[in-house]
Amino acid sequence: MTLVFTGGRFLLPEGVRTGLALVVRDGRIDALIPEADAPEGLRVDAGGQFVSPGFIDMHVHGGWGHDFLDGTVEAYLEPARQHALHGTTTMAPSLATASYPDYERAVRAYREALPLNVSGAWFAGIHFEGPFFSAAKAGAQDAALLKLPLPENYLPLLEAYPEIVRISAAPEVEGAMGLGEELQRRGIIAAVAHTDASCAVCEEAFRHGYSLMTHFYCAMSTVSKRGYSRYAGAVEAGYLQDFDIEVIADGVHLPDDLLRMVYRLKGPDRVVLCTDSIRATGLPDGEYIQGSLENGLKFIVENGVALRPDRGGLAGSVATTDRLVRTMARAIAGSAGLAAGIPDAVRMMTATPARILGLPAKGRLAPGCDADIILFDDTVAVSRVFIGGKEI
Repeated sequence: MTLVFTGGRFLLPEGVRTGLALVVRDGRIDALIPEADAPEGLRVDAGGQFVSPGFIDMHVHGGWGHDFLDGTVEAYLEPARQHALHGTTTMAPSLATASYPDYERAVRAYREALPLNVSGAWFAGIHFEGPFFSAAKAGAQDAALLKLPLPENYLPLLEAYPEIVRISAAPEVEGAMGLGEELQRRGIIAAVAHTDASCAVCEEAFRHGYSLMTHFYCAMSTVSKRGYSRYAGAVEAGYLQDFDIEVIADGVHLPDDLLRMVYRLKGPDRVVLCTDSIRATGLPDGEYIQGSLENGLKFIVENGVALRPDRGGLAGSVATTDRLVRTMARAIAGSAGLAAGIPDAVRMMTATPARILGLPAKGRLAPGCDADIILFDDTVAVSRVFIGGKEI
């Protein structure tokens, strides 16, 4: 079947274009041509809305009552369906620090869910957020389950689970440099996270294979003072070195001024937006479990904000990708209006994560790319979602 998208503002790598027809055949983008030359096919009239690549969420733990660590097929399929309704067409399911038996159940369920996932966001592989973190920056992770990134702890995971596309770790922990080198050798993303490392240690980590910073600013060291001297931390290394940086642009984790600073200093090609969304996403305020229902930790949601039980810190996010784009666009556009910031905000939710994940057929509206296409208005209210040319 041939789909022909017309009447929209197309978000292309070179900018916003109108007067075009985007032709989809067999689940892929076949052509971008003048609208007057559009071939016969099923017309999708965008009605002046933005026509965008589907959003790519590199860091997501679940939602709608499910956490991927629950270890059930439905714990993957339901969040994939629901996040797709908000514009997510690709996601990397993320597993927080857990026991190795919990990891085994979660990956087994992922494998079973893969062929059944026909109406939700496509799975790009698994992100292990842990267990190789600094106890000082464990945040909402279970500090009792942290491990040192030594070969005897990470090689069993890497050998058993070829689905791993990313591991987040603290570079100052014993063995972390060797882990970075091993991940780089295997083509797996090594990310700095939950770290109390100095700037110098993070820059060394960059030379040992670490290329990404997980939820920048969150559970991460910054300038500190010891005696009369000040020392730079992981945040400063993120700016000084060529790290890609990931931000939770939900309007809660980082204020608009920090989002603007990240954007201006790193640029949209080095910044990726992520939800870090957890079980409570899409659900009302209340008490929930982070991680598996059997072994996870309690947290609460108040006024749409996920908090640790002592209310002393955040416990992930309840955001969806459309909210991230809306928040980032508003932050970077300022007085120019939200719509002015949409092209770069969308790039941080599409082309940039596609590059980081090594997905050349994702994140762009270009011939040969997968027909993962969404339509939304000037407020980033998503109206239609297509994954591989199939409307969800």
